[in-house]
Amino acid sequence: MVLVRRKAHFNAAHRLHNPQKSDQWNKDIYGKCNHEHWHGHNYIIEVTVAGKPEEDTGYVIDLAVLKQIIHDHIIEKCDHKNLNLDVEFLEGIIPSTENLVKAFFEELKDPIAEASSGFLYAVSLRETERNSAVYCPCLFDDEL
Repeated sequence: MVLVRRKAHFNAAHRLHNPQKSDQWNKDIYGKCNHEHWHGHNYIIEVTVAGKPEEDTGYVIDLAVLKQIIHDHIIEKCDHKNLNLDVEFLEGIIPSTENLVKAFFEELKDPIAEASSGFLYAVSLRETERNSAVYCPCLFDDEL
């Protein structure tokens, strides 16, 4: 099995806030990330596709195709947007890095499967130089 990775970046604003909880609870849990006027990040997403290279091309997935899938399904929808308000597939999700990486995985899974000889293996998201999350359900899910 070969792992193929592609990175992309986007800028977006968000607010960590659980509407089921009190304002004080949200301030205590999320601190500055709960600021009522939002805050932003320069995100870096890395998408990993796993599989066996095709005999004819030597590719698991054409990197130009992977670039376009990431652009169409993540960058175009999220770049310079408010993740709480502007992104339909994130509706109702607290946009923590952990929740974002899972939602991005789900958004990319089918288009990548259709365009490759492999499958979406993992998605990582760097929120800051020190904070990131990785979602790799194949480590835990026998269905893949």
